[in-house]
Amino acid sequence: MSFRTDFIWGAATAAYQIEGAWNEDGKGPSVWDDFTHIPGKIFGDHTGDVACDHYHRVEEDVSLMAALGIRNYRFSVSWPRLMPDGIGAVNEKGVAFYDRLIDVLLEKGIRPFMTLFHWDYPSGAQMRGGWQNPDSADWFADYVSLCAKRYGDRVKDFITLNEPQCFVGLGYQRGTFGPGLVMSEKDVIGIAHNVLLAHGKAVQTLRALAPDCRVGYAPCGNVAIPCTESAEDIEAARSAYFATRRETGMFTVSWWSDPAMLGRYPEDGLRLYGQHLPAGWQDDMKVIHQPLDYYCQNIYNGNYFRAKDGRPEMVDQPVGVTKTACDWPVTPDCLYWGARFLYERYHTPFVISENGMSCIDTVSLDGKVHDPQRIDYLHRYLRGLKRAADEGIDVRGYFQWSLMDNFEWANGYNERFGIVYVDYATQRRIVKDSALWYRDVMETNGETL
Repeated sequence: MSFRTDFIWGAATAAYQIEGAWNEDGKGPSVWDDFTHIPGKIFGDHTGDVACDHYHRVEEDVSLMAALGIRNYRFSVSWPRLMPDGIGAVNEKGVAFYDRLIDVLLEKGIRPFMTLFHWDYPSGAQMRGGWQNPDSADWFADYVSLCAKRYGDRVKDFITLNEPQCFVGLGYQRGTFGPGLVMSEKDVIGIAHNVLLAHGKAVQTLRALAPDCRVGYAPCGNVAIPCTESAEDIEAARSAYFATRRETGMFTVSWWSDPAMLGRYPEDGLRLYGQHLPAGWQDDMKVIHQPLDYYCQNIYNGNYFRAKDGRPEMVDQPVGVTKTACDWPVTPDCLYWGARFLYERYHTPFVISENGMSCIDTVSLDGKVHDPQRIDYLHRYLRGLKRAADEGIDVRGYFQWSLMDNFEWANGYNERFGIVYVDYATQRRIVKDSALWYRDVMETNGETL
């Protein structure tokens, strides 16, 4: 067997990580513009001010995508580029930029997947309380309304939020991502609820204004992988994957996905955090719980679990486990078990919205970038996803992260996740070996795996 004939093969990026032009053509500042300009917050004091200069290189980059056989492109829209203060006035030059990007994609036969929020929250909205403000979900819905009205005639695939675990957990709980705040548990739970409400209102807005569109949601989380395929270990891993535990903070699957997909918070989560939810939160659940066309998940690695005394026990990674350049373990089975567990729980067509690896990539003497480790990584992981598809899991798509090397948040330009190398001094793009390998995989619909 193979992947379904209409399987979505693609690559992904995010606005702040590639666009640059941080203060051009009327764009307002984001919390990431502010955060990266604070000395010591980012590796090497790097910023996204220029990044990959994609804002000025749209045609070049889309032509490169087309040459690499990429037919589906997941990108995000910068909220403050469209609405400089986060609410109110619209920046028509920002609107025109994404008009141009979408039109060029369609001209090249590439299907656009628009992610509406990938962390670059408008500074103007943050100064009004940001996600902590009860009105924040309505601000987001107004922004989504703009996107639906201006782009919904051509964009038919939208993803509401990317990795709320990260932008809430790291941005407001641990303080290591923009806006860099360390807040109380009560405040963080209130923020998380407002973010979920924003997701629900965004879906309602898209359904009303772009009724023929398809909508997804892209949370994240390390997968719990059973040590063996015994029924006991599988159940232990499943239990661990969906457990809500205070020690993991906001990095839990069920707290973020059960409300959106099942219309309820997990019981173990309510026992921990229920007292912090805002008054009347139960009435919000019918808004948060909106039917989705596909459930997305960003998956990079996992942890191993076994059953011990009737409970899940995490097992240490093997000594000498293979790791990526950013020290993440290589655990190919995570795509299989992630797809399986999530589909069994949520019964919604499944898409991997991000997967890839950081390598220590260099330009060789022959002028090329040879990255056999990335090819091996992608090959192994995609075989895991193919196993899920072969077993009847409704796997609809896979987006490789990332199309090109870019600004990797707190790690600046120290990590290279792209299948296209970027020389940041010259902005020259160099196709890596992995891009050519991935092109063959896409062309054969995974038969070469």
